[in-house]
Amino acid sequence: MSSKRKVCILGSGNWGSAIAKIIGTNAARLDSFDSCVKMYVYEEMVDGKKLTEIINTTHENVKYLPGKKLPENVVAVPDVVEAAKDADIIVFVIPHQFIPRLCSSLVGFIKPTAVGLSLIKGFDVAPGGGIDLISQIINRQLKIDVCVLMGANLANEIADEKFSETTIGCRDKRIGPILKNLIQTDYFRVSVVDDVEAVEICGALKNIVAVGAGFVDGLLLGDNTKAAIIRIGLMEMIKFADQFYAGARLSTFFESCGVADLITTCYGGRNRRVSEAYVTSGKSIEQLEAEMLNGQKLQGPITAAEVNFMLKNKSMENKFPLFTTVHKICIGELKPKDLIEQLKLNSETSEKFNLDKCNLDSETAGGE
Repeated sequence: MSSKRKVCILGSGNWGSAIAKIIGTNAARLDSFDSCVKMYVYEEMVDGKKLTEIINTTHENVKYLPGKKLPENVVAVPDVVEAAKDADIIVFVIPHQFIPRLCSSLVGFIKPTAVGLSLIKGFDVAPGGGIDLISQIINRQLKIDVCVLMGANLANEIADEKFSETTIGCRDKRIGPILKNLIQTDYFRVSVVDDVEAVEICGALKNIVAVGAGFVDGLLLGDNTKAAIIRIGLMEMIKFADQFYAGARLSTFFESCGVADLITTCYGGRNRRVSEAYVTSGKSIEQLEAEMLNGQKLQGPITAAEVNFMLKNKSMENKFPLFTTVHKICIGELKPKDLIEQLKLNSETSEKFNLDKCNLDSETAGGE
């Protein structure tokens, strides 16, 4: 990397714009980064004007983060190759279903020494009945090292500079401190651990649990039931890592990327909100996504489908009753009111997982 590291952000939705506010501010004040931060923006028209032109003129993403000023050194670019071609650090923050196509368009156009930082929460279906982590897809297609950032990070609260924590998963001890400097502020505190897969797994799976929490809210079942869903969900997240990702650490689930992100998403996230409306409105999830999210994408139901694809192929659906039931409700095989009954029926299977005997390393990950 050069002495002045160039940074680009691929994505300009709610979360992408919030992180651009942080990265732009830090890049402008720190000598180790080039002050110009390019942000790839999917071009669309807003009130007859191009969104990129609005952002570059008013320094505000009026569609996805209205009312919050972006630093003037954040430059909106409608061409993804133009945004990324000179970057030393590439921050990925688009809906996970679009990542394979975006990466394909970048092949051959980015620096081979670039480092990726994925803020994307989700999986993709892999050949052979498994699932791919998004960082693995980026690494495989672009041949660059990829770190991940996950945490209890509701974008609007971070844009309002309310105190938050986050977790970066990074194995390279040279890169971790650089990414921390790029991201950390006095209100956004960063922990770096080397347990990359577990950090990313937490960010993806918690959205499935949040959908279940939304069903509970829509059914007016109360906080005790919601707490039970969160606990069962956490156990299934840990069980999933124990089953499929050898080397993951139990301690990672107690970082911001784990239990903290799970709690905040189950109380304040879009997955919870839309799932509650699914119960109360009688409308489809797709219809509610279009009506409620202003162009943003809902990750929980898609992630539930991808996880179920893997579990079904391995005949393991009954070992993950919450994940399985949430998926079946999302696709209409079960009704939201069936959620608790299904968990009761499968409680014996669920409780067979003994946390004390799981294979996850219980020692503390290498934090900074």
